[in-house]
Amino acid sequence: MTHPDPVSYDVADAVATITLDQPDTLNALTVTMKVALREAVERAGSDAGVRAVVLTGAGRGFCVGQDLREHAASLAAGDTDLATVREHYNPIVTDLAELPKPVVAAVNGTAAGAGASLAFACDFRIAADNASFLMAFARVGLGPDTGASWTLQRLVGQGRALAMLMLAEPVSAAQALEMGLVNAVVPVADLPAAAHELAARLAAGPTLAYAAIKEAVAAAAMSDLRDALEREAVVQARCGATQDHRDAVEAFLAKQSPTFTGR
Repeated sequence: MTHPDPVSYDVADAVATITLDQPDTLNALTVTMKVALREAVERAGSDAGVRAVVLTGAGRGFCVGQDLREHAASLAAGDTDLATVREHYNPIVTDLAELPKPVVAAVNGTAAGAGASLAFACDFRIAADNASFLMAFARVGLGPDTGASWTLQRLVGQGRALAMLMLAEPVSAAQALEMGLVNAVVPVADLPAAAHELAARLAAGPTLAYAAIKEAVAAAAMSDLRDALEREAVVQARCGATQDHRDAVEAFLAKQSPTFTGR
């Protein structure tokens, strides 16, 4: 049975868990789900009580990507420009990548096409041992979208990215770990707890520094050394003015554990 809310949102331990919640379709991405997902990501970004985010899928799969039935109907209606790429996928990926909070993808079962690309846009990926990643675009005569052309080659290198995109063969959880596509592989039953544990650890950490790290690394991917150095100076000055930094230095000198408040 299809759930009334395509995306669920729960908060515990300062961690927002965003769940693609249409298990009967393996969380295929309809327009309704894409709109709800972007709203959930924006909600997590603006919620002062949220310091880290988990993105996962309900049921047997993480997300099989674009709902092809809805896509076929759009093609029949004359939408050959695939407007959903600009209207939905691009904003979602931008919001995930630029979220000033750590984002953990908990990948259960199949992550295909845009679904896999959503996981690539997160900061961490923990995979269940039954997970697989499939860049399915070429199977239906399409190029990459949802940021895959940018994120995937930065995770695994250009050669492996091209192979995944052009051959469109599934990559197992074990293969994904070997190539650096995921940070860890756990038994499927342990995935929710493992993802939450990592996110809660991040939530208890220096979230302002994490935001600065995300900003600096993303900028450095598109800049030369001098520009990267200048960006580091900017974010370091910003972090240096925070209470978190002052408290952490004092705690270090006193041989105590710091408490980070995000101020």
